[in-house]
Amino acid sequence: MAIHYEKDGHVVTITIDRPEARNSLDLEHFGQLADSWIRYRDDPEAFVAILTGVGDVYCVGADLKKFITQVTERAAALRAGDSKKIEPGENYSFSDSLVAVLRDGAETRDGKKFELYKPVIAAVNGLCAAGGLEMMWSTDLRVISEEAWIQLSEPRRGLFPGGGSTVHSVRQLSWCNAMEVLLLAERILPQRALEMGLVNAVVPRDQVMAKAREWAATICLNGPLAVRACKESAKKSTFLDLKSALDTEMSYSSGVFGSEDAKEGVAAFREKRPPVWKGR
Repeated sequence: MAIHYEKDGHVVTITIDRPEARNSLDLEHFGQLADSWIRYRDDPEAFVAILTGVGDVYCVGADLKKFITQVTERAAALRAGDSKKIEPGENYSFSDSLVAVLRDGAETRDGKKFELYKPVIAAVNGLCAAGGLEMMWSTDLRVISEEAWIQLSEPRRGLFPGGGSTVHSVRQLSWCNAMEVLLLAERILPQRALEMGLVNAVVPRDQVMAKAREWAATICLNGPLAVRACKESAKKSTFLDLKSALDTEMSYSSGVFGSEDAKEGVAAFREKRPPVWKGR
């Protein structure tokens, strides 16, 4: 198993462990990562997840020797209308690779649409390139090692970054900074990533996981329903007109204020004790 899933209390840590392939992912390992995200999403006792890699590499995206060949063959089959060659016939489908990079709306194997409103922290321990960056766009908090660097490298190989980079970059960064990532396809060093707003913190490598766990512990102090509602409201209202966005926010507000957790939070404040969250 090259994708490790560990749970400690309410915190899940998902680790990419393919050092022999620089933590790149073929179809099978994209599928294992997709399984991890679905497992996290569906566990009511899992409040926050940390994604990291082993060694000095976070993730370099798709395994060029295997996955890219599968993608190009699939693209040719789609153009030719050859449905038999669209899926490679392995344990996982290409849709799993979209779930793995946390793309909302991707179809899971049960035919449902994937959506994740629980928080995800990226603990970028080393090189983060191509699909590694494409996963990072869909995380919520990001800490990076001083020794790491980021690169959207697909254009350097004549490939298209189809995991969300052309969409997320212009929504999360200024236009000029987004184009720096997309068009130059050069290495982005940690301090530059911090200046761009691409990451939240830069720390020594041996402190990356400690910082991620610190953030996770802080999130777990908050009501899980409130946290998830905040993220979902932010994602769903961002590109609505102002009235629709405020109406959307109000609908989430009403749901949270009517929850057992809201009553518990107020009671704990009055009684000067830590709240006991039930997630309902």
